[in-house]
Amino acid sequence: ESVVGTLDFPHWDNSAMDGYAVRYEDVADSRGDRPIPLEIIEEIPAGKLPQKTIDTGQAARIFTGSMMPPGADTVTIQEDTQRNGDRVEILSAPSQPGEWVRYQGSFYQSGTPLLSPGIVLSAPDIAILATAQITQVPVYRRCQVAILSTGDELVAPGQPLKPGQLVDSNQYALAAAVSAAGGEPLLMGIVGDQPEALQKAIAHALTVADIVLSTGGVSVGDYDYVEQILSQLSGKIHIKAVGIKPGKPLTVASFPREESNASILYFGLPGNPVSALVTFWRFVQPAMRKFSGLRSGWEPQFLTARSQQELRGGGPREIYLWGKIHCIEGIYQFELAGGSHSSGNLINLAQTTALAVIPVGVPTIAPGDPIQVLPINSLG
Repeated sequence: ESVVGTLDFPHWDNSAMDGYAVRYEDVADSRGDRPIPLEIIEEIPAGKLPQKTIDTGQAARIFTGSMMPPGADTVTIQEDTQRNGDRVEILSAPSQPGEWVRYQGSFYQSGTPLLSPGIVLSAPDIAILATAQITQVPVYRRCQVAILSTGDELVAPGQPLKPGQLVDSNQYALAAAVSAAGGEPLLMGIVGDQPEALQKAIAHALTVADIVLSTGGVSVGDYDYVEQILSQLSGKIHIKAVGIKPGKPLTVASFPREESNASILYFGLPGNPVSALVTFWRFVQPAMRKFSGLRSGWEPQFLTARSQQELRGGGPREIYLWGKIHCIEGIYQFELAGGSHSSGNLINLAQTTALAVIPVGVPTIAPGDPIQVLPINSLG
């Protein structure tokens, strides 16, 4: 919700520098060959209330953040002064009345909007809330994302790997991606290719999460049951495939949430490890951002970069190639990852920071040509 403060900021007139609180009219004509002497009647440390009023020919020693005393309207910094006991000589006139004074309410007036809704609270925002003495604000909680892997061929890391089996890397990769995107991953384990077990696992995930991710089981194989199960659970299927490579077999569905008008989102991601991450970055992460309450900036944010290598495309689908993005002399450069760009080659996905997007039908992008890239970034 919109946050409104009840305190002005600054809370009172205060000094922006160490020096002397003076009346501008007393020191306006001072200069090096004709300094103006003033009587020091008070010293005001930060956090202390001034006890005296500044009159003609008087000054108060003041420090950064100290309250301005009554009668003073300007601060002369100590570099422009020479102190002699209980007197101070002003060697240089301030440029204008009010110099080095931070006036009450000059940064923020109480009763006006302080923070707008639909933002992520960053370090400066937390500082603003603290200084306004606002200790509690209503926020969206972190998105709860259930993650389950499907397939009889999968085994967990650390288990013996038999011929024909595959290690389930997707669950852990997606958990890290969810955390990086500001969500809380809920690991639901591996579910075999049994429709009853899969339906039970998905039904349970829908009771504990805002978003459910499954990998595998969404293609057209004989053991791909996910779409059928979603329909049986009264899910509304919105997408069955997307025109990208890798990542074509993507299912998106929604389920009504009993206690509110919001829906539970379901993403059936491809089982290939690269495809699973590419579709997460391209589709799930923006959904998480919007689900987390962001009013703007939740959409995928593409940048224009120059390709350092030739990029090969072609075909009827948008092609995503992975690599690293660098900023060199103010220009973004995309460095293609080496090795095979296969949806099953997880190895050269290491340290990926961006995906280059080759439009449909474009056969090649020459080195030095512009290319749209999707940075891999987080919610905070």
